Amino acid sequence: MAPSSWFSVPRALVRVVATVLIVTAVALAGIYAYSGAHGLNHVLHGTVMTWTTVAADDARMSAGMRLALRDRSVSATPGAFAWRPIGEGFEVGELAAIADGAEVDRILLARVDPARFRFVVRTAPAGNRKLDDWMRELGAALVINGSYFSRSGEPDTPLVSAGVQLGPRHYVANHGAFVASVHATRIRDLAAEDWHIALNGAEDAMVSYPLLVTSDGTRRVKADWRWLANRSFVGQDAAGRIVLGTTTDAFFSLERLADFLRAAPLGLVLALNLDGGPVASQGIALNGFTRKTCGRFELAAQDDRLSLLYDADARCRDMPIALAVLPK
Repeated sequence: MAPSSWFSVPRALVRVVATVLIVTAVALAGIYAYSGAHGLNHVLHGTVMTWTTVAADDARMSAGMRLALRDRSVSATPGAFAWRPIGEGFEVGELAAIADGAEVDRILLARVDPARFRFVVRTAPAGNRKLDDWMRELGAALVINGSYFSRSGEPDTPLVSAGVQLGPRHYVANHGAFVASVHATRIRDLAAEDWHIALNGAEDAMVSYPLLVTSDGTRRVKADWRWLANRSFVGQDAAGRIVLGTTTDAFFSLERLADFLRAAPLGLVLALNLDGGPVASQGIALNGFTRKTCGRFELAAQDDRLSLLYDADARCRDMPIALAVLPK
């Protein structure tokens, strides 16, 4: 065999490898340009999720979701409920949602006294923090997902983290904000208050929507009743305690969740929806009590088309915005 033949195969291989590397580099650069480090981390770690067109009786959805899609008038009533103290100023509970004689969802709840615990908002746009990471890094008693974020993991609504304002500077908000400062920790109704004023002086805060429970009884939810998802919310009761909740299933549309919370034995005077879907997660670690729940579902509707975002493994997704509860 001629000497040149010895080198023909390696050179061809080099060309193939070089082409693959170039194509890969261009693809990754495109992903980074589109969604930043957040999207890049999803691709590199194999955690990309895609929307799939489904029918209303698709077996990949839970029984509760299929029931919820049957008729807009289907509603749930609260089951038996009691708070369980696990620390001074910290209680937990689980509230079942009952429809058609069966449990269709369950809300995992915590009620926290702001006089004994502080609340912080933290962000990780790169998509490199999951629930366990936040719990460990912050030494938190509780972590729940926060408000909405963009495809690059950046806050989609105004927020304050450790005294620094993040998110959009120009934003129209008429629902609510969770605000924690040295003076008070509470939910602010933005229907008659500018969010700049509400967040002024806050140590940690975030604007979100919709306001599920309002102090004046008005209804603010206008979303499609077929928009189902795992849900998280932060609320406030008449005593000023902060109530945090995350559903274990995706029976609730925002409209149904608002109705359910108004009827629930939680004494809520305000409740603000947080981001939902597979990101809706909650963890607790306090005095030997532990809890961990991760979202799985989000169903979107447009005209007669239903699209499902589904995590078959029920693993916690990255959490670009976290609301954490820390002992004082």
